[in-house]
Amino acid sequence: MEYRVTPAASLRGHIRLPGDKSISHRYAMIAAVAEGASKISNYSSGADCHSTLGCLRSLGIGIDVDGSTVTVHGQGLDGFQAPPAALDAGNSGSTIRMLSGMLAAQPFPTTIGGDESLSRRPMARIMAPLREMGAELSARDGKYPPLTIHGAKLRAIQYEPPMASAQVKTCVLFAGLHTEGVTSVVERVQTRDHTEVALKAFGAQIEKSGPVISLHGRPLLTAQDLYVPGDLSSAAFFLVAANLLPGSKVVIEGVGLSPSRTKLLDWLLGAGAEIRLMDVGQAAGEMVGTLMVTGRQVRGGVIEGAMTAALIDEIPVLAVLGAMSQEGLTVKDAAELRVKETDRIDTVAENLGRMGVRIATTADGFHVPGGQRFRGAEVDSFGDHRIAMAFAVAGLAADGETTIANPEAASVSFPEFYATLERLRD
Repeated sequence: MEYRVTPAASLRGHIRLPGDKSISHRYAMIAAVAEGASKISNYSSGADCHSTLGCLRSLGIGIDVDGSTVTVHGQGLDGFQAPPAALDAGNSGSTIRMLSGMLAAQPFPTTIGGDESLSRRPMARIMAPLREMGAELSARDGKYPPLTIHGAKLRAIQYEPPMASAQVKTCVLFAGLHTEGVTSVVERVQTRDHTEVALKAFGAQIEKSGPVISLHGRPLLTAQDLYVPGDLSSAAFFLVAANLLPGSKVVIEGVGLSPSRTKLLDWLLGAGAEIRLMDVGQAAGEMVGTLMVTGRQVRGGVIEGAMTAALIDEIPVLAVLGAMSQEGLTVKDAAELRVKETDRIDTVAENLGRMGVRIATTADGFHVPGGQRFRGAEVDSFGDHRIAMAFAVAGLAADGETTIANPEAASVSFPEFYATLERLRD
């Protein structure tokens, strides 16, 4: 399958995005171990989040889906049932890493795997703390899916991940739900805090003191009616697209604005983007608002250190922006990009090269000089949703038609992406 992108003069209009992937995963998992039926509105339409629902169903949780509204019939902390077969997380690293925390406490063994891409993604980062808590885990070659988890009566620990990871933090806290003590995660570099916010919304006692996040085990979690804000990571593609095409004006309504996620906006504003924040409110402890972006060429800049950890998912599309910025983009400390759905340093470099853009890569990043133009070309998603969407955006600013091979990869997180992009053409 191919998708063809023709150049655009500018983008204009109002859009509303599907629910945030990160929040959707967490709401569904916590709702499954809460007491009663939780209704989740604007649940993500992405395949990854529906892989989470499929795994929960296999664990005996009743789930009803009506459009973008999902009702999860929670069975409490001890309500999971042994699945009839291996759990299928599809392409979702979030599903396998976070749900494994809950599976580690079950009185039955579980195997969880996924597609070919997921089977290449490292799991040692969650296996280490779960073993420390008392679970037994095995994996292909000691670190790759599928995982087989022999649950146990877990003990509370304090754990400091060797690298910043919201998924690892969540895995440990989800395991901690089932312990009798206080489970703590030491987070030297802040990651997205959707897990902490969601656990509080469901009634858990969770506290933060400096870098230490502590959860009191065996809470009574009660069902909630929740709204999932629009996905800020998905908004990134439209924020960049508008800035590639000066004169664009795009309004993105109902976007999640968690302070742990808005480093994207901080970076873009610092690079010279014109973004206005409007109608700010709250939904279940999550900040929500509307963004209005007016397109103009940005300066570019550097992404490194803690900023890299905060922007890791947005770096592919920011690389596209960097090529047409005034000063270019340098990315450092991003070795994590090499173990995503693809090696995103290599796949970004490959596609930029096909479009006539210069890029120099390093072991943990790259440099894209500014002031470049895109040439219409044949590019490939390589099965990676963020690569597919980033280069659809690049195609808007190219000098001719761009063809994307395997564009269906976008459905992992944003099935409506291409239609939404087309609606904004001026």
